Amino acid sequence: MTFAIGIGIGTRNSKGEWLEVFYPAPLLQPGSAIATTIAASVHHAGGNAAIDITPEQSAALYRALKAGGHDFAWLDAMATSQKPLVVTILDSDEAPASVPEVYLKLHLLSHRLVKPHTLNLTGMFGLLPNVAWTDEGAIDIRELPERQLQARLRGRVLEVASVDKFPKMANYVVPGGVRVAHTARVRLGAYLGEGTTIMHEGFVNFNAGTEGPGMVEGRISAGVFVGKGSDIGGGASTMGTLSGGNNVVISLGEGCLLGANAGVGIPLGDRCTIEAGLYITAGSVVTLVDSAGAPAGHCKARELAGKSDLLFRRNSKNGAIECLTNKSAIELNEALHKHN
Repeated sequence: MTFAIGIGIGTRNSKGEWLEVFYPAPLLQPGSAIATTIAASVHHAGGNAAIDITPEQSAALYRALKAGGHDFAWLDAMATSQKPLVVTILDSDEAPASVPEVYLKLHLLSHRLVKPHTLNLTGMFGLLPNVAWTDEGAIDIRELPERQLQARLRGRVLEVASVDKFPKMANYVVPGGVRVAHTARVRLGAYLGEGTTIMHEGFVNFNAGTEGPGMVEGRISAGVFVGKGSDIGGGASTMGTLSGGNNVVISLGEGCLLGANAGVGIPLGDRCTIEAGLYITAGSVVTLVDSAGAPAGHCKARELAGKSDLLFRRNSKNGAIECLTNKSAIELNEALHKHN
């Protein structure tokens, strides 16, 4: 069974190297009839491959699929494309070997076809070029000065929104039922579940996101997944897996609250709260507090990883980090998370 297929339109630099690819409707584990038709049309010999096609081939592929009862109208529109076209076929979920393969996997995530940590993204950073994302599209950094000059000669300024390996998600995918106040703060490859609200200072990296519904006013770092009904407060931070030598997958369960300017470096179970301004790392020494409010021992925070119904707070008198049973799980305002 074919793992995934994407038929995309993208951008190359002057050397013919791919900078980015847009897949209007990526397919996860497509039916054998669709997979066979597409593979035959592009002469796919097997394995994982990104195959260049012409607009004429796109039109022929559309007709072949329609004859089989599969009407992809967007594919017919590609027959008029003046931009490079590509068919990316992944027979299996192996480490990507090209820019089109990386982009297909990022699209699978943002289309909610797969969840974070379910794809093999090994080596993707070495494949993705650093790109200038402009109001004229993706531009190779090495070619940016010439393009800026050309724009000036035409009497305009080339607007460079960012210089990054990843584009913003909303230029490729806008999943249903979400609010994103500042689209530049959500990268392609983010997974936003229905009912998710990303406020202006909220940030979601690739291969990370929310089950939804949920409110995000802080940072969800790469690899972090936040469960249903959880809230990331203003300025709050989750520790990712890209820097600092951290190889522990951080996650928040359902109904958690990460208070304003707080942070977490361990996985949390369900209904956990970290009070505002408190950053918990795996090595933090925590005082355990019993139901009577008395100290009951000490441990490292890593020993509490994944456990539910915990409240972490700072003792205002001695500064110690304390952990006790969380007696009041948060409740999200449903009206804030219905995005029709």
